[in-house]
Amino acid sequence: MPASAADSAIYRHLFSDEATAALFTDSAEIRAMLLVEGTLARVQGQIGLIPQTAAAYIDRASREAQIDPAGLGPETAINGVPVPALVSAFRKAMQAPEYAQYLHWGATSQDIMETGLALRLRRVTEIWDERLGQLISALGQLADTYATVPMAARTYGQVATPTSFGAVIAGWGHPLIRHRQRLGALRPELATVSLGGAAGTLSAMGAEGPEVRAALATELGLTDPGHSWHAERDQIGAFAAWMAGVATSLAKIGEDLILMTQSGIGEIRLEGAGGSSTMPQKQNPVGPSVLVAIGRQAVALASAMQGAGIHRQQRDGSAWFVEWLTLPQLCISTGRSIAFALELVGRIAPDIDAMARGLDDGTGLIHAEAFTFALARHMPRPEAQTRIKNLCREAQDSAVSLQDLVARDFPELDLSAAGGLGIAPAEARAFAKAAQG
Repeated sequence: MPASAADSAIYRHLFSDEATAALFTDSAEIRAMLLVEGTLARVQGQIGLIPQTAAAYIDRASREAQIDPAGLGPETAINGVPVPALVSAFRKAMQAPEYAQYLHWGATSQDIMETGLALRLRRVTEIWDERLGQLISALGQLADTYATVPMAARTYGQVATPTSFGAVIAGWGHPLIRHRQRLGALRPELATVSLGGAAGTLSAMGAEGPEVRAALATELGLTDPGHSWHAERDQIGAFAAWMAGVATSLAKIGEDLILMTQSGIGEIRLEGAGGSSTMPQKQNPVGPSVLVAIGRQAVALASAMQGAGIHRQQRDGSAWFVEWLTLPQLCISTGRSIAFALELVGRIAPDIDAMARGLDDGTGLIHAEAFTFALARHMPRPEAQTRIKNLCREAQDSAVSLQDLVARDFPELDLSAAGGLGIAPAEARAFAKAAQG
């Protein structure tokens, strides 16, 4: 198995996301950095920092140059960053030394790499925002369809009280609405230009430095932060935390689906579930398991990203390297998680009869809370709770249902409210409405 499942011909269809992964290839990074170099030269020419003829030549060449990623490898291993090798290869490809001398004027490697990353993350978050919208909408439709379908709510793995399948779906979807709203706030922060020069002072550009940074941001459609931020990692840290949050919310869906498809429960059928190499009867919940696995992985990777936020002084190679080792995989896994969840939603088929069986195994114990509160209208609640608890034990030891036992001991008690879904249907419909907005 390759070090990254995203790069594996065997495993990438299971764990990778093609659209996200395409933005974390060598060629995607090089193309983004060339775009930044070309645009930087263009705005510097407009301001008069470098000759306009050189600026125009560099700008045009940046869109035409073909740089072999493998050719950057040996020098990157020495320098720790690919930009020196990229600049050297670009100058050679330009075949115009009189113009090439103005390439990368006053910038530093981190400026080019992080501005290029900002361009790529802008596209990544666009893809995810659209997918999250589709996922939330699909969950909203399911919640509305099954708003009144009763099923057993379980706490600590045990049957608790009745709920509705629509309310369960709403519980999956509400966090995703909030995550999407948070992404809306994060996206402009991620789409930020970096231009600070060697130590964040833009000294090589002189007084025109801030003007160049603002113009570069405008040309690239990015935000100008108004200062250098080489060692300020809070934005990328917040993005990593956001990805972990999304992945864990989707893993919650996966965990519930694993349990609901479990043999002996079978409240959900997943179309296209995975098979076994030896057991033809198996329908393994592979998709939900991927969601859970990615959720756990995302938490670990996000933790590494938080540690990488501790930068020494004005720039810190070791902390930055941790980001390189971590961020692409975290993004690809998050993209896969969102895409897989969207696929799964369309394959969920509830077994309403199985859900009904889960409500009552013949003991009627799921209605114990409702009976307790009905009885508490006629006696102190602690006494009512003790009386019903004793009847629960009797129901478990006998073949008589709790409802019959309560009716035997308290014939005047109104048991009509037992089995109600409370506000579950209303919550399901409220989520469905929010999901379409």
